[in-house]
Amino acid sequence: MGLKWTDSREIGEALYDAFPDLDPKTVRFTDLHQWICDLDDFDDNPDASNEKILEAILLVWLDEAE
Repeated sequence: MGLKWTDSREIGEALYDAFPDLDPKTVRFTDLHQWICDLDDFDDNPDASNEKILEAILLVWLDEAE
């Protein structure tokens, strides 16, 4: 079963693993959206995201990076 937009914790952790040297504070939402859709385990409608979902994922990534 793949990752869905509602899996913010798992997606944030996957992004941290995929981009360990990248500072999440410098990431644009357009890039974040693309990188999430490009994750091997991601299996959801790319158009089903919104700013609130992306913010939640980014907060998890920030937490992992600290």
